[in-house]
Amino acid sequence: MFRGATAINLDSKGRLAIPAKYRHALSIDCDGKMVCTIDIKQPCLLLYPLPEWQVIEKKLTQLSSMNPTERRLQRLLLGHADDCEMDKNGRLLISSPLRLHAGLEKKLMLVGQLNKFEIWSEEAWQQQIAEDLKVEQEGDFELNERLEDFSL
Repeated sequence: MFRGATAINLDSKGRLAIPAKYRHALSIDCDGKMVCTIDIKQPCLLLYPLPEWQVIEKKLTQLSSMNPTERRLQRLLLGHADDCEMDKNGRLLISSPLRLHAGLEKKLMLVGQLNKFEIWSEEAWQQQIAEDLKVEQEGDFELNERLEDFSL
């Protein structure tokens, strides 16, 4: 399980280094093979270990290519999906179209989301966190049934 937000850098070749605390698990769980795609709701990328991505692909294959909404989701997620493999130094190359989608430059945030990572530009991440905290503090949100029973 991946958790926490870690500041990392993108090098001049478009590579990011996976933090050491995740490298061993990723080497064992997926032999360093990952898939990166866009987040369709946020200006960030989603980075999945290959076995987790295969679960997503299976769900996507069950959608109808005749339904415009389902087809659009397939097109966006699969069309942007890019295979990434950690090199011996724990680096992943993020393709130019993916970097462009998320506005990635030098300073990034790698955010653990249990079974995947989000990759944000540092600036967009800070803005998102500020917005999320503001909504929570102002109570300007609706609790759905699942959240009503959630306790920390």
